[in-house]
Amino acid sequence: MVMDRPAIVALVMSAALLGGCTKSPTAAMESHLYSGSYPIKVVVSTGMVGDIVREVGGDKVEVFQLMGEGVDPHLYKASPGDIDKLDNADFIMFSGLHLEGKLSEILERLNRRKPTHAVADTLDKSKLLADPDGIVDPHIWFDVQLWRSGVAGVAETLGKFDRKNKEYYTANAAKYEAKLDALDKDVTEKLKQVPDNQRVLVTAHDAFGYFARAYGLKVRSIQGISTDAEAGLREINDLVQFICDNKINAVFVESTISGRNVRSLIEGCKAKGHEVVIGGELYSDALGKAGSPEGDYIGMVRHNVDVLVNSLK
Repeated sequence: MVMDRPAIVALVMSAALLGGCTKSPTAAMESHLYSGSYPIKVVVSTGMVGDIVREVGGDKVEVFQLMGEGVDPHLYKASPGDIDKLDNADFIMFSGLHLEGKLSEILERLNRRKPTHAVADTLDKSKLLADPDGIVDPHIWFDVQLWRSGVAGVAETLGKFDRKNKEYYTANAAKYEAKLDALDKDVTEKLKQVPDNQRVLVTAHDAFGYFARAYGLKVRSIQGISTDAEAGLREINDLVQFICDNKINAVFVESTISGRNVRSLIEGCKAKGHEVVIGGELYSDALGKAGSPEGDYIGMVRHNVDVLVNSLK
């Protein structure tokens, strides 16, 4: 039975109030084993998660994505349409580590009522990054091998939910993992073109820490891990001085964030006698337009690498 919107809002609120009296995520999974028709309706938060589910689920799933092109997940708020999608979902998948910002609480509460899975839940926790305040960096997809390690978790969770197709999901996961292995190798090879003294990535917010660690770059940003807090004048001035001192020639805007702060960097550097240009637009927290080369995860990563190499080499 499909509940109306007030019913699911009440469901979320009751889960928040009941806390430990509600079902655990494992119990929710066991009590919701799939026996319906296909395709399974899977609601996902971001395009990156959606790509894994499409690759692993194949023709057994239909993906409904909440956050599209140009959407900043850190600031995203659930719309009435999102509530309807979540209400009608057979399964819910998201990235995790509070990437989904204001939507995270709803997703976490729903896992006691509906089968849910966060890609980050099955990653090696020792490989996660955190800022000086201990806030874990949620941008895990920028280390291709780390993101790849979450594919098996999606296949396993789908297989537990839809047991008769477990082997199908496992086989699809292996094929996608092979594609990601090839992508990781290509990224490593392409970035070798960037000289050591130019391997510095300056961006609008701190989304590329995993990328920098995986592929041997340094990263500096105006805002922190989340875009929820505005950067102050001091942060911008400090970064201007860093760019000038290190003779960095290019900085980068992001598809989900206003370029205003990046333009302030360029103006600040110019005032100090150092010319710096915008090297291009990077996709950070969302994929490109559906159907475009950047509209899937692999294409998005390749686009970013091409922009970096062309601007920094």
